[in-house]
Amino acid sequence: MKTVITSDKSFEDVCQALETAVPAHKFGIVATHDLKATMNKKGVEFDAEVKVYEICNPMKAKAVLLEDMDLSSALPCRISVYEKDGKTHIGMINPTAILKMLNPSESLQTIAEEVEKISLDIINEVK
Repeated sequence: MKTVITSDKSFEDVCQALETAVPAHKFGIVATHDLKATMNKKGVEFDAEVKVYEICNPMKAKAVLLEDMDLSSALPCRISVYEKDGKTHIGMINPTAILKMLNPSESLQTIAEEVEKISLDIINEVK
């Protein structure tokens, strides 16, 4: 259902590597959410570094939406980078698991498998 990999690199180094690796794999970074900064700005004390990257390949997203527009709420995919127990972690919810629960279409599973493989390649490249 989810993949989490621990890195020996610093939080900043993983984030910087991710920002380079995503476009190299023909995906774009749609948005970056700095959860620590957002919570602190809202008056919620939170000390852990957490960034969530929304990534997307427009052609893959289009294929999913043409099959089932209801899946728009599951897009884009996300990769998170966070600190926990003194280590940097890189994680994602597996696209195959999400789409299988929401629509068991074989063609959607094929797209999810492609996106998941690329996402795992990105994570393994930056770890």
